[in-house]
Amino acid sequence: MRTNGTILDNVQPMPGSSTSQGSSKECLPVLSKLRVITADITVGPFAEQMSAIVAHGAAHRSSYVCCVNAHMIVEARDPAFARIIAKADFATPDGMPVLRAMQLFHRVRQERVAGNDILPALFQKAAAEGLGVFLFGASEEVQQRMVDRAARELPALRIVGRYSPPFAPLEAMDLAADAARIEATGAHMIMVSLGCPKQEKWMAAMKGRVNGVMLGVGGAFLLYAGIDERAPKWMRDLSLEWVFRLCLEPRRLWKRYLVTNGIFLVLFAIEGIQRLFGKR
Repeated sequence: MRTNGTILDNVQPMPGSSTSQGSSKECLPVLSKLRVITADITVGPFAEQMSAIVAHGAAHRSSYVCCVNAHMIVEARDPAFARIIAKADFATPDGMPVLRAMQLFHRVRQERVAGNDILPALFQKAAAEGLGVFLFGASEEVQQRMVDRAARELPALRIVGRYSPPFAPLEAMDLAADAARIEATGAHMIMVSLGCPKQEKWMAAMKGRVNGVMLGVGGAFLLYAGIDERAPKWMRDLSLEWVFRLCLEPRRLWKRYLVTNGIFLVLFAIEGIQRLFGKR
């Protein structure tokens, strides 16, 4: 299988079930991970991770991708949620605080692999390779805006299906119907926007039911649809993206950032102290 130059740290044979595509002799890339406070984060350049994800989608491998930011690191204090991230085929360093922690604690030259960049990059790859994309989550309006933009900028992109589920807790969702809806389209990639931690729990529950790669990209839907605005690159590089977003939506985000970022800083400090004294 062509992997666009990806270095295979490890490989997994493709299953020979009737729902999988390709020969059982084909192999898919499995990239290394490093522990960052509460979660294991995938290592590798942006391009390498995109190629590996595309390979999983093209092979119809049932798999999922978590885009890990500070919020998710905090949520992963819950052992059940930590297991969901651990079982992800890819757990990308989405947030700058996570990336900085990874670089500091492991001395690696790691790039940021954020959901906001993953979605358009994979749209381009899907268009180039003829892979089908399914949109799951967000509102009908957001999805339509995404479809309209893709039609203008990537006319070769095949958005083979989309669904905006009614707002409900995960326990009330009809997972069997969701799986059947997606499977009927033959989608290779499923972009998921349900919010954290719901989308990660949904993807974990759907693994083995949906034969494609699922990506929990959350707010990337709003950005691609032109509804949200992204912070300037200089703010992103200085880990100040949260300040930009807080200025845009202070009423909705102040409590989340105050609490979540505060807890992350405490966890970061504890990790640093433990490493300093050789306990990690």
